[in-house]
Amino acid sequence: MSLGLDGEKIAALYLRKKKYKIINQNYRCRLGEIDIVAFFNNTVIFCEVKTRRNKEFGEPFESVTKTKQNRLRRLAEYYILNNKNLKDSNFRFDVVSILVNEKNKPSEIFHIENAF
Repeated sequence: MSLGLDGEKIAALYLRKKKYKIINQNYRCRLGEIDIVAFFNNTVIFCEVKTRRNKEFGEPFESVTKTKQNRLRRLAEYYILNNKNLKDSNFRFDVVSILVNEKNKPSEIFHIENAF
């Protein structure tokens, strides 16, 4: 399994434990991919997951650049247009930042709600 896919599975499990309902994982369209789309407290959450083995190049969440944020906004707009039943919901963008050990088991999970 790849580090990214392992991280996304860890994040989905973490969010489920927090009572989030996972709507989609790895939603793909012509514009790109959304790691996780979830629903919690009448809010649709578009979640970017970043996973690393160490902090050598900084915290995982630090790699969610302005360019990535803008791409996620466009993806979310596309998702909403194609899921009209969500149009009356609230929306937000979260980041789940994960550090894993050598066996890809989580050693640190940092959930940033309403990250951008």
